[in-house]
Amino acid sequence: MENLWIPVVAVMVCLGVSAFFSGSETALTASSRARMLSLQNGGDPRASIVNRMLAARERLIGGILIGNNVVNTLAASLTTGVLLSIFGEVGIVYATLVVSAFVIVFAEILPKTIAINNPDRFALFVARPISMIVFIFGPLTMAIEAFIRWLLRRLGFELGSLSNILSATEELRGQLDLLHKEGGVAKQERDMLGGLLDLHELSVADIMIHRTKMRIINADLPPAEIVREVLASPFTRMPLWRDKHENIVGVLHAKDLLRALDAAGGQADKLKIDQIAYEPWFVPDMTSLREQLRAFLGKKSHFALVVDEYGEVQGLVTLEDILEEIVGDIKDEHDIAVQGLRVQPDGSVTVEGSVPIRDLNRVMDWQLPDEEATTIAGLVIHEAQLIPDAGQAFTFHGFRFQVLRKARNRITSLRITPLSALAPRTPGE
Repeated sequence: MENLWIPVVAVMVCLGVSAFFSGSETALTASSRARMLSLQNGGDPRASIVNRMLAARERLIGGILIGNNVVNTLAASLTTGVLLSIFGEVGIVYATLVVSAFVIVFAEILPKTIAINNPDRFALFVARPISMIVFIFGPLTMAIEAFIRWLLRRLGFELGSLSNILSATEELRGQLDLLHKEGGVAKQERDMLGGLLDLHELSVADIMIHRTKMRIINADLPPAEIVREVLASPFTRMPLWRDKHENIVGVLHAKDLLRALDAAGGQADKLKIDQIAYEPWFVPDMTSLREQLRAFLGKKSHFALVVDEYGEVQGLVTLEDILEEIVGDIKDEHDIAVQGLRVQPDGSVTVEGSVPIRDLNRVMDWQLPDEEATTIAGLVIHEAQLIPDAGQAFTFHGFRFQVLRKARNRITSLRITPLSALAPRTPGE
């Protein structure tokens, strides 16, 4: 009995080492790769060790698990020996209960809770000793890893299928949503970063100004009248058409027109509009926004006309339109305020049918789908599978859509009400 304190102390040491391994595993796997890379670039050698170990994650986890299981087994063996000497054969039961309780509470839950609350600091603290452990158990880990891979192949598992199925873009978007939910990222910042990630998923057809809303000028008008049209427009670039609206023959820049007008001594009748206008740039409607942004930067142009597969003009897209997908609406003192959305006191929203779904989602923080339709009117038509009449109402995606006005085959105005706002309230609410 007098020498029992030695194995008891040894058990306590084993449990402490087990707690160290458990906390280290949690901290290293939960640490921020971006934070560690930033610290490494700043000259922190511990961050460099963490990154090196995370690059060989299987070997890291294998080394920690081997060390953890060795000390846990040793603790169980020592505890069993001590309790057998005290209580006899029933000591095996007591040893199982005692070791299980101590391992679960003090060697697993407690250290992992501490580590998960501050993984970066904990990871830096344990980087050097864990790297030594991984180095010591390296050969054994590699042998076990090779055996596991061989066993998985014999069982018919494809090792490639065990890799992460999420793309880097999806992981970033998920992190943004999580940080926004936890309050770490403001809504505006989430929308901006999310818009940047979505550029490759959207095409110019999703954000273009439709041809029915394009402001264009007849190239055959007298020069003086064209000057008045340009000055009355809030836009600096104006498409010119001839014979029919779809036949765009040039693009007139307001600055080029003013320079030519100044050179002509202010006499508009002397202007030759065809020589002032530049050749239009046509892009396919399925071009992704990421590709179009690169094209704008490479061509050093801010304006392009969008055509379909038959070469018919469908609309126009500008560099500003793409930037607005990232930073939100960009307004200046010459922009015309268009009332396209109005929030009602009852929680509903009155919206024009031509308002893009993405804009409505961004303003109201909703999650209406935009895969099958670009505008709110298009979404209603797609879901209803018909062109509804004024007064008709539909319920889908957690909202009630009521058609307020219709012009020919176009839905011009709707009222959208979240179903949560329609739920009856109990007395006293």
